[in-house]
Amino acid sequence: MGQNQSGLPGQQDPNAQKEKEKKAKKYEQPAPTRIGKKKKKKASGIQESKLPVVVPHTKCKLKLLKLERVKDYLLMEEEFIQNQERLRPAEEKTQEERSKVDDLRGTPMGVGTLEEMIDDNHAIVSSSVGPEYYVNIMTFVDKDQIEPGCSILMHNKVLSVVGLLADDVDPMVSVMKVDKAPLESYADIGGLESQITEIKEAVELPMTHPELYEEVGIKPPKGVILYGEPGTGKTLLAKAVANHTSATFLRVVGSELIQKYLGDGPKLVRELFRVADEHAPSIVFIDEIDAVGTKRYDATSGGEREIQRTMLELLNQLDGFDSRGDVKVILATNKIESLDPALLRPGRIDRKIEFPMPDVKTKRHIFGIHTTKMTLADDVNLEEFVMSKDELSGADIKAICTEAGLLALRERRMKVSQAEFRKAKENVLYKKKGGHPEGLYL
Repeated sequence: MGQNQSGLPGQQDPNAQKEKEKKAKKYEQPAPTRIGKKKKKKASGIQESKLPVVVPHTKCKLKLLKLERVKDYLLMEEEFIQNQERLRPAEEKTQEERSKVDDLRGTPMGVGTLEEMIDDNHAIVSSSVGPEYYVNIMTFVDKDQIEPGCSILMHNKVLSVVGLLADDVDPMVSVMKVDKAPLESYADIGGLESQITEIKEAVELPMTHPELYEEVGIKPPKGVILYGEPGTGKTLLAKAVANHTSATFLRVVGSELIQKYLGDGPKLVRELFRVADEHAPSIVFIDEIDAVGTKRYDATSGGEREIQRTMLELLNQLDGFDSRGDVKVILATNKIESLDPALLRPGRIDRKIEFPMPDVKTKRHIFGIHTTKMTLADDVNLEEFVMSKDELSGADIKAICTEAGLLALRERRMKVSQAEFRKAKENVLYKKKGGHPEGLYL
């Protein structure tokens, strides 16, 4: 009580209050006296042991890279095998379908010419529409039969030689009809005595007795052209000459010398005369020569120019530097006025033999030839047809005899009567004038 001088209850001394606040202040750590990393205190207890970091040497690193590369390769191989197993059924199916299509289509091949043999397995070939190629020769092809210039079969894609074309299937030689010995003779020709004499002097005599021309001092004719109306015996006389001389008879129609591709026509003409030289003595008979031997003019199309090139090659073969010798050329045509003058000039075609329509004597002879083996009735009088004013060629007379025999067979008779000859003549003349056959529109 004595210490409370103010006499007021509840009041404290201000100095005591300040001292109390000083005691209540927190302890502050003094500032550090050093600079640097503070050392960590060691943990209490047993210290844990750690494994040291091991760095591989150089050899170990290379081995690791090699093993990783091997692993990548094995992974790729595994993936490839899996893909093959997955795609194999589809490929086998596709290959099977392709083989079936190839079987249906067949193996495509083309025709070419063997130009040169390089060795046993390689050659140079050419086709009609392309350049020359260096190709393989298949092992199954007979090497002994192929030679330069022969026709061969080539694969359509790789152009390898897969076969040999024989002469009978060669498209360049198949157009030539080779007759070793024609059956026709001079006895089968009615009349035409002067024509037979002229063709004997021009074709037969130089082959059988060439010394006669040497003694006289002249060269035998190279070629003969036979012209006249159709059915007058031009082809028959050419075959008779070939039979009498025992020569090889090569027969070609003029239209067959016109080929599709450029250059095939002249090539066929060269092949024709090459075969004739190989089979000499031979006779080359070109029928219907007006198909390729027409007069030259300014052509506007490629086909007409190709026909003119074929004719120029024929002129070259007839009058070239090479002597033909035992090869004789016989041409036949119905329109000699349309032929080119260069083809008919002396030196190429030395003899021009005309075949007129048969006269009365010739008609009688032709009727006798064709009715010799026929069984005729007693009432048959052939003079009625011989003396008629109708223009009958030798082919017409043969057609009349054949038609009369067919009419007799239709009536089941073994002898031919005069009535059948009359009816056969009417039918032949009616068809010759361009009428339709009897009974066509009934």
